[in-house]
Amino acid sequence: MSTQNQSKDNGQTSKMGIGGLLKKLLPFVLPYRWLLAITLTLTFLGATMSQVNAIVLDKAVDAINDLMHSGGFAWSKAAQLLLVVSAVLLGKELLAAFITFGQRLFGEKIRINVSRDLSLRVVKRILSFRMSFFSAEGNEPGKLQTRIDRGVMSLSNTVKNFFIDILPLFTSAILALVLMFAANVYVGLVALAIIPIYFVITARQGKRMKGWRRNVFGTHQALNHGIMNIIESIGVIKSFNREQVEDDRQAALQEQSTDQQMHTRRISFLFEGLKSFVEQIGTVLIIILTAYLVLTDYPGMTIGKIMYHVLLFNNVSAPIRQLHRIYDDLNDALIYAEGFFGILEADHEVECSGSYRPESVKGDFALRHVDFTYANGTHAIRDLTMDIAAGKTTALVGLSGAGKSTIVNLLDKFYTPDSGTITLDGVPLQDWDTQTLRENIGMVLQKNHIFSGTIEENIRYGNPQATFEEVEHAARQAYIYDQIMALPDGFQSQALQLSGGQQQRIAIARMFLKNPPIIFLDEPTASLDAIATEQIKAAIDAIKQGRTVIVISHNIGQIIDSDHLYVLETGHVVQQGHPAELYHEGGLYKQIFDASARSMNVDKIAQELS
Repeated sequence: MSTQNQSKDNGQTSKMGIGGLLKKLLPFVLPYRWLLAITLTLTFLGATMSQVNAIVLDKAVDAINDLMHSGGFAWSKAAQLLLVVSAVLLGKELLAAFITFGQRLFGEKIRINVSRDLSLRVVKRILSFRMSFFSAEGNEPGKLQTRIDRGVMSLSNTVKNFFIDILPLFTSAILALVLMFAANVYVGLVALAIIPIYFVITARQGKRMKGWRRNVFGTHQALNHGIMNIIESIGVIKSFNREQVEDDRQAALQEQSTDQQMHTRRISFLFEGLKSFVEQIGTVLIIILTAYLVLTDYPGMTIGKIMYHVLLFNNVSAPIRQLHRIYDDLNDALIYAEGFFGILEADHEVECSGSYRPESVKGDFALRHVDFTYANGTHAIRDLTMDIAAGKTTALVGLSGAGKSTIVNLLDKFYTPDSGTITLDGVPLQDWDTQTLRENIGMVLQKNHIFSGTIEENIRYGNPQATFEEVEHAARQAYIYDQIMALPDGFQSQALQLSGGQQQRIAIARMFLKNPPIIFLDEPTASLDAIATEQIKAAIDAIKQGRTVIVISHNIGQIIDSDHLYVLETGHVVQQGHPAELYHEGGLYKQIFDASARSMNVDKIAQELS
């Protein structure tokens, strides 16, 4: 698959509208339909409460006006009127406070639950992807983390904006507009005419800023990836004194991010000022029209109706005052949602699993005319044919980039070949149940991942059901037990605090605990000292008996006693046979063997031993 297509499938180039965004969010909201129903009910009640001030003020102003011009003014009547108005308004505020509290509480509960479900769904999805997804351009750890974190945050904020902010505002605006039309059609039409103008301006603002938002998002991804790269490479950076180089690189990205953000805010402020001006025009028109109707004794129009319509128009324009902020958030959500849902909907990246689950596995692999190319275009394997016999040790030898590790990745179904066939015990690898296959394979790599947690937890990763005694036995097999017991907390010590060589032994102990019939060893002793290498080799030699073992190593001692050896060059086999026979045959294997011997100063070592 090309990088371009990969990028598109990840959601970076797809287009999504607000309607499409809400449609994708709906399945995450529907499980909480009862919370949603309560929230919507409270929203309607809160919108109704918002109109009380206008109604009370309308009646109060007219009542005061009548009291002032009736000729029978009395302070007792005025006090009674003010008392009733105060009681109604305070009672309304008290009731509205409870309604608003409930509406926000239930709305926030929906948002939090949806945020949790989104996070769990994307984690589950990522765990189901094949390795090619993570090696594709744009899916580096820092960029993936940005897409996930900002996606969950923006989508959960969209739920908040819609159910906690937008619905109350627009429900209140619709009720206010209905009341305005009921009181006077002309005033209602003026209020209604302002709304589409505002929406047109808002839509143009969103269209103008969308491209810049994408640029800001891309820069954020690059920044996060760069910071993660600095943390992971801090040793190399300091050893080469390249702190200033990395600082300058980050400064350039930060400067780019600052320029992009300032440009988007400048455009946003210009449009917001225009929208505020349009809103004020509406208020002025309402005041002029209602005052004119009162002065001309239009039926039903009183002084109280002036305040009534102004307050109702404030309720109509309240969404306008908030819409630019909500619209900005929604547009941000559109950008981040594309990347987030691109992960959830990358169906072609899900690992393909067959249904074949044998009771026992022998470990007889056969590869026929296999070709494989990585997503970045590297043609790693070319027309490869080889047999790996069950119960035997097979070594893969070749210069760096010859395709040795790629073969192991193909045999473990981390990747799928572009063409050709791979079988295990006579059954095509794609027909095997992936979980069953990997349960029967143990891997020790040159750089093994150690999880955050205790030493016991890291070793037990090889078999979660193992007893503590079995964990201890695996540690002894890996010659790490004594070093573990020398730590203050023993097996409860944090594994990440161990040295690189100790962590390598933890990974080997993990493989011993798993005790699989097939073992892949990719430079298993690369991080160990000479004594540890000898100890581990002895342990590995013991566990190799009766198992299918594939060894990749530049260490002569790791490959010289293999049963069969394949020499690889640029992704295909150039020599094969028993190590001793291949050496006398000459060719690339002899060159590699002799070079390895010279690098170890074998001649001088022999002199010292003689």
